[in-house]
Amino acid sequence: MLMRHAIGSVLRRLRTERGATLRELSETSRISIPYLSEIERGRKEASSEILAALCRVLDVTEGELLSEVVAEFARVEVLSLVPERVHAAAVVDEHAVSDAAQPVLLAA
Repeated sequence: MLMRHAIGSVLRRLRTERGATLRELSETSRISIPYLSEIERGRKEASSEILAALCRVLDVTEGELLSEVVAEFARVEVLSLVPERVHAAAVVDEHAVSDAAQPVLLAA
């Protein structure tokens, strides 16, 4: 996984958790919708200035964003160790479990 993919994934999750659309985030951060979309999909590298603006609008610190990115890397790494059929079941189960009780899968 590339850093830009993890950053994009975390930014998209933060935006959707806050109930914001790309258009709303674009207007408040003053970053174009196409560029935001490219960042969220991991196709563009965001500069530190862009990340700072997005963090300000999403009400997270840069440190919190980076901590979330590290957690995203760890999640992807753990899932890559799990056999595909177990991973598929975990993805289905993940939607039925609240955020407070996320399952942790460990490789045998």
